[in-house]
Amino acid sequence: MTRTARTTTLVLGIDAGGSGLRAAVAAADGGPPLATASAGAGNARSVPERLLEERLAHAVGEVLAADGRAERVRCVVAGFAGAGVAGTPGAPGAPGDGGHGRARRALDAALARHGVRAASVHVMADSEVAFAAAPGTPPDGLVLVAGTGAAAVRIRGHRRAAAADGCGWLTGDDGSGFWIAREGLRRALRGLDGRGPATTLLPRLATAFGATPAPADPYALRYVLIDGARAASEPARLARLCPVVFDAAADGDPVAEGILDEAAGLLADSAAALRPRRGEPLVTVGGLIGPAGPLLPRLTTRLSPWSLTPHPVANGLPGAVALARRGELFRPVRTSSLR
Repeated sequence: MTRTARTTTLVLGIDAGGSGLRAAVAAADGGPPLATASAGAGNARSVPERLLEERLAHAVGEVLAADGRAERVRCVVAGFAGAGVAGTPGAPGAPGDGGHGRARRALDAALARHGVRAASVHVMADSEVAFAAAPGTPPDGLVLVAGTGAAAVRIRGHRRAAAADGCGWLTGDDGSGFWIAREGLRRALRGLDGRGPATTLLPRLATAFGATPAPADPYALRYVLIDGARAASEPARLARLCPVVFDAAADGDPVAEGILDEAAGLLADSAAALRPRRGEPLVTVGGLIGPAGPLLPRLTTRLSPWSLTPHPVANGLPGAVALARRGELFRPVRTSSLR
């Protein structure tokens, strides 16, 4: 790594998603990051505030470890899953808060620990920094997220202007990894008792839950799946069964293929709800539709009526850095109040 002069102005970018938190420090005038670091999950709604602060402090400390970096950080941009809506002062976690207040307080505390006194600090949605990761940091377009959860977001002037889905596993996230895994379980059980066609998902899922070899008794198979799903409990854990559905589809199981086709259609429906303009920028991110994402080919086909060509990005960290370099585009905020 090339050492920069101690007077070089720096920016700090953070991408805090449901599966992991990443940070990078870079020179304000361009070039690759000087250092990167990662920590655990960073969803501002689901991660307790104190734990979120600890994870932010760890990642920030790692990238600012070199002497003199902290005082040279001019702008910080942090994109958080679950922080898309600013809420009511004094009511963290209340309906409508969206985790914005929790993210802001945790970030301010983490920066203070390391002596960062940037001129501007911005808390954004993870979808906003993901869209900015596209080449040229475009200001307007669509971003489609599909990992454990799923959402479509319209970006205007680098900020979220409208959204479709992203409603969480209980009330939405259609086409997500959780949705695919849950549908695999549901349709395997439907095939078992005759409510739907038979499918190889049944023994595959039983094996995934640790029944090796899978029980021959259909009644026992039923409870392997039911009890296994209950034990998984958390959406992220259940979503880990998603590859079982993809494997079954690759082997020609029509039920699994149907689930994946439907998932791609649901994601396209979310994008369509935002009234896409033909050929406008579309960024895709998440384990299902990021680079080499297994659902990306099906999604691309579904989006063809709008002449939308997905540009997959691995995560929003490059976008957070790019937006921090353009910090003058945003109104500086240094207090921890919600606005």
